[in-house]
Amino acid sequence: MYLNRDIITLEEAQGLLQGVNLQTKTKKISTAEALFYVLAEDVYATFPIPAFRRSGYDGYGILNEDDHSFPREFEIIDNIGAGSVLEKKMSSGQAVRIMTGAKVPDEVGKVIMLEVTEKLSDDKVLIKESMKNSNISSIGEEFLKGDLLLSSGTRLNAGAISLLNAFGIAEILVYQKPKVGILATGSELLKAGEPYVEGKIYNSNGPLLEALVRENGGLVVTLDNVKDELQDTLAILNDLTSQCDLVLTTGGVSVGDFDFMAEAAKAADQFLFNKLSMRPGSPTTAFVHKGTPVIALSGNPGACFTGFYLFVEPTLQRFVGGKSRLKQVKLPLVHDYDKPNNFDKYLRATVNFDHDSRLTVSQIGSDKSSALGNLHSTTAFFKVPHDSSIHKGEEVEVWLLPYK
Repeated sequence: MYLNRDIITLEEAQGLLQGVNLQTKTKKISTAEALFYVLAEDVYATFPIPAFRRSGYDGYGILNEDDHSFPREFEIIDNIGAGSVLEKKMSSGQAVRIMTGAKVPDEVGKVIMLEVTEKLSDDKVLIKESMKNSNISSIGEEFLKGDLLLSSGTRLNAGAISLLNAFGIAEILVYQKPKVGILATGSELLKAGEPYVEGKIYNSNGPLLEALVRENGGLVVTLDNVKDELQDTLAILNDLTSQCDLVLTTGGVSVGDFDFMAEAAKAADQFLFNKLSMRPGSPTTAFVHKGTPVIALSGNPGACFTGFYLFVEPTLQRFVGGKSRLKQVKLPLVHDYDKPNNFDKYLRATVNFDHDSRLTVSQIGSDKSSALGNLHSTTAFFKVPHDSSIHKGEEVEVWLLPYK
């Protein structure tokens, strides 16, 4: 299907998407369910950690006034485990058996490690030597009350969940994950598990986008296929845009007779772009339909994968108050690349250390937009500017992918 297409650059297209107003939403959820959510508030320490003088080792606690003239015997008056406290008062010549992490009595000045002691009986211990350090963690040694624990915008990983629980925080405010609808177009598509039919292909792009959305913080609410029928395509788009924050499609963006996403873009409330000076993915299309952004990616797997990271991933992060997590750097290419093109190329790549421990980048697998055998191994993209060749050792622009 031929439509007038004004060619723009990747940066111009990203800027147009950046200009689309997106609504961020927040909700309170259980800390236990918060893994990979993005925090929507600053979290502060409500008490110090340690909240009490804490023993760093298993050993014996003694008074400051008894810290001399070793070796010497002490009377064992109690055994303090983690979570227990000493109810007695200590006197000179007495010691308490104490475990790692237990509350150290106020009068104890030093914990002598078990390794330099010898238990003589149930109530006698020989302490052979003193210790250089007290082996006692002071109150607030790691966090004082009021210290900032986690900033708004933090993506909650296992360590963050642990930190929140250490302060007894059972519920937190997070950004809601954007609801994403995915539509794979094409009469040739079969679903996994269906019998193979001559001339058809199994839908790999839909599941690819579903996994990428989940991996990058979105919530997939529907994954559907549609045959190459204009009215069916428009009807499903209407349904998806009414229930989703973002709609992704794959296929139907080129100039063929059955590429109906181009027609949908033409009828949209706000058209953004439909032709880019980049490969793969030059016919990538974006528009806003009924207030919902729609990003229509190529039906070629390599182009679909690349387009996701360059257009969809930054959009997903904006829904949770953030920006793209791709890291842009310059690295030397470990081989020549001599296939000039009139468009900029963004090639799938991997990043490794060379024999001098320098980080380098190299193309991985095929550079064809239809290739899918290298997607699982791709950890980066690198750019080959239009009408250019790259020589081994030259620095190139590189985008490092998150979760890779």
